[in-house]
Amino acid sequence: MQNIILSKSNKHINGTVNLTGSKSECNRALIIEALSNGKVKVDNVSDSADSVLLAGILRSAVSSGQLAAGSEQSATEGPQLVDIGPAGTAMRFLTAYYAIQDEEVILTGSQRMKERPIGILVNALKALGAHIEFEEQDGYPPIKLKGSFEQLARKISIKGDISSQYITALLLIAARLPLGLDLHIEGELTSRPYVEMTLAMLQSAGIQHTWTDNVISIANQDFTTTSLYIEPDWSAASYWYAIAALADEAELFLTGLTAYSLQGDSVITEIMANFGITSQFKDGGVHLLKEAKPLSRKIFDMKECPDLAQTVIVVCAALGHEATFTGLETLKIKETDRVLALQTELAKMGVKLIEKGQVYKLDCSEKFIPERMFINTYHDHRMAMAFAPLALIVPQLEFENGPVVDKSYPAFWVDLEKQGFTVVEQKA
Repeated sequence: MQNIILSKSNKHINGTVNLTGSKSECNRALIIEALSNGKVKVDNVSDSADSVLLAGILRSAVSSGQLAAGSEQSATEGPQLVDIGPAGTAMRFLTAYYAIQDEEVILTGSQRMKERPIGILVNALKALGAHIEFEEQDGYPPIKLKGSFEQLARKISIKGDISSQYITALLLIAARLPLGLDLHIEGELTSRPYVEMTLAMLQSAGIQHTWTDNVISIANQDFTTTSLYIEPDWSAASYWYAIAALADEAELFLTGLTAYSLQGDSVITEIMANFGITSQFKDGGVHLLKEAKPLSRKIFDMKECPDLAQTVIVVCAALGHEATFTGLETLKIKETDRVLALQTELAKMGVKLIEKGQVYKLDCSEKFIPERMFINTYHDHRMAMAFAPLALIVPQLEFENGPVVDKSYPAFWVDLEKQGFTVVEQKA
């Protein structure tokens, strides 16, 4: 496994970056395509490892006589084993997808995936009529889906403050349910933009819905013939915004991004305006410009955009800005416990992320800039990419497991090199 040593000889950044398609959009579109019986096609498929894996699994799932990519089946008759590795979105979406298929499947993943809860989604699917069993630990993968779906109910309830991916997984299959679906969201909805993205993409594919109070309703209906174009990834764009924020001078052009995006992470334009980064949409993309501006915002609510949390927290820490953060509840059940990971890595530069209930505050009173800093990535792509902008203030960074970025942004290190960073691969 390769480590990455990263450095930058100056604090200036100027250039053009071409971003891959959005992983979030692409994974939703791939499920829609698989459920549409050939009516929906996906354009500009993301080259993220998660999307490539999911596309392979779904292609074979809809092709007769073929096994899923990354799957195994014994010579004797038995359930098909589908291993999604560390792909959390794929685990949630495929759980719902296979729940309504007429085949027996065991869904499994990496060791970390077996520690990430899925019981709430499984219980919701079972209430609808799915036959699902936990193979090892109750509430966690691997799971066995037995097929033979017969819908028992139209209306079910699910907690809104755990993971929006559970809600999306149910909404994606709703139009294929014989009775349709009335989904009641209990309590506050976390990551609402991701649910809105799902519904907008379904609508683009001909699936209508109503959303009244806390109930989303989708009737049994057919998809229309259409193509779904995948926008460039705003989550990937956020790292370039962070780089611009930590640079002395920055002018960047990110191609393909528009001011009107389905992706909730496009809010990075508003967040980074606090750090002096202006966003101008023209010429088929967005121009970023660093301007001198005093930083005054003290509270950042990340509830609607939790995937930006690491990026914004690291930028604040690097600038010594003692901000307060809310809306981080879902970070502990991601690829790693992202709160603990942030606390551990920020401590290497003397910064504390102090947790008090659901409020987190940066303490930069003992901050220092080390000559060299080793970043553990915890098998989490966003840990690597969120900390990479520190190369503008720390002379040398070394990242454990450089290829971890392949999960969502395979060209990340190459793109950094194109923009003047020195990137050296080193065997661990």
